[in-house]
Amino acid sequence: MTSDVVTGLVADLHDEFGELAALLEPQPESAWRRDTPATGWTVRDQVAHLAHFDQVTRLCIAQPAAFVLLRDGLVDLQAYVDGIGLDHASRAGADMLRWWSRENALLRAAALEADPAVRVPWFGPSMSLASKLTARIMETWAHGQDVVDALGLTREPTGRLRHIARIGILAFANSFRVRGLEVPEVPLLVRLDPPGGGKHWIWGDPAAADVVTGSAEDFCLVVTQRRHVSDTALDVQGEAATRWMAIAQAFAGPPGQGREPGQFPARVRPARPPRRTRRGSRVPS
Repeated sequence: MTSDVVTGLVADLHDEFGELAALLEPQPESAWRRDTPATGWTVRDQVAHLAHFDQVTRLCIAQPAAFVLLRDGLVDLQAYVDGIGLDHASRAGADMLRWWSRENALLRAAALEADPAVRVPWFGPSMSLASKLTARIMETWAHGQDVVDALGLTREPTGRLRHIARIGILAFANSFRVRGLEVPEVPLLVRLDPPGGGKHWIWGDPAAADVVTGSAEDFCLVVTQRRHVSDTALDVQGEAATRWMAIAQAFAGPPGQGREPGQFPARVRPARPPRRTRRGSRVPS
């Protein structure tokens, strides 16, 4: 019997898929050939990647032995990933969208049928079913950002960003390790403004000197490497936090290329509120 956590994640994955699919459905065929900010990837390539890895994720959940056979038979994982778009270059956009819709639905069904306590194999370490679904939400949102950027569209941020923000924070150490860098051993605080207002989303030590604050959307854009931090309105304080935001990645694998400063219009940082002295007077930060 599935858990409430898994059921909620499946619903969020459905909604993340549905939002992007609704934007793609009315697009002309020429839109699918448009280049995205990811070098060498078209809109078609982005959707092919999502459909293919929804299929592979279903395999690792429903048929783990078959997935392990696939994984262990790969000579070059990066070449495998990069070749997915080429394998589907001749598909029409409408057919691509139908394929992704089918694979996403099959993945969600497999997740609901699985034991929620199961650990599933992946290309890296195995993970919980909940973590695997959260990773699919993150991937769908991140590749969806490339699509909306390429097509000049917009989408409203949602509470689903909390999943992505959490992955980005958990990947703090890995962001340094994949680059062969020493992981800073310092307290860290991340305080984000959720979409639509309400209580801050807070992770870490309230007394930390290394602090990242700002909108959840900006933070998620940075940790998925869809924006350079200088093009966001994030307020980053402290050496370790500054180094992290320059290299942060919420995804596994080798270091991503990220985005260049000025590649997108910069967002204005709000004025930092003055801080209080011990006696209660307010002084500029």
